[in-house]
Amino acid sequence: MKKRRFTDIIFILFAVGAFTASALSADAPRMTKEELKPLLGSPDLIVVDVRADKDWKDSDSIIKGAVREDPGKIGSWAKNYSKEKTLVFYCA
Repeated sequence: MKKRRFTDIIFILFAVGAFTASALSADAPRMTKEELKPLLGSPDLIVVDVRADKDWKDSDSIIKGAVREDPGKIGSWAKNYSKEKTLVFYCA
């Protein structure tokens, strides 16, 4: 499969506040990459890359400033993020 670039990311999960199980539900707010681009670099935004290990390791692209977290270990890292920040979770 051809490697994807940032512009090919088809799905971005958007959540405000701390990451919870609701961020994984179908009711979670979503945004497009066009909506995300102007927000990048904001001190109030944290972009969290939650791609599966293989997808992350095989990728040649990341969103600049994104933090990589293991999607299988949400309970161990979710509490590390401020509820005062806007969190954007993405996978592709």
